[in-house]
Amino acid sequence: MFSESKRGKLITESFPQANRIEKDTRITGDITSGTDIRIDGKVEGNVKSSGRIVIGKDGSIDGKIECANADIEGRFSGDLKVAEQLSLKASAFVQGEVIAGRLSVEPGATFNASCSMQTGDVAQPEQEKTAKGKVGKTA
Repeated sequence: MFSESKRGKLITESFPQANRIEKDTRITGDITSGTDIRIDGKVEGNVKSSGRIVIGKDGSIDGKIECANADIEGRFSGDLKVAEQLSLKASAFVQGEVIAGRLSVEPGATFNASCSMQTGDVAQPEQEKTAKGKVGKTA
């Protein structure tokens, strides 16, 4: 993990690191990350990542998620937007509104959500809603 430069200083090699919210941690607020996030604690707020979000068996999120991929073993309640693959493990509990490119649900998972499958940019439905709201209005 560490290497030594010519001057004797330690420098870290660049390995992609995941962020981790541990079991006894509670966060109220929004989280934004450019790397993967694993949540084993509780988050009340929005979580956005350009990587993968994992909610462990003891983890929970109450809010909005936007990410490339997600694996859920714990609890989620809110709006979930996954650009690529959403995987729900047998212990998962999901309720709310879901937009995903692909969906995988193991037997035993609880999935109480409205769901739409969509490839590409997960932000598209909001843009469509805005455009639809403007149709037919006159200035």
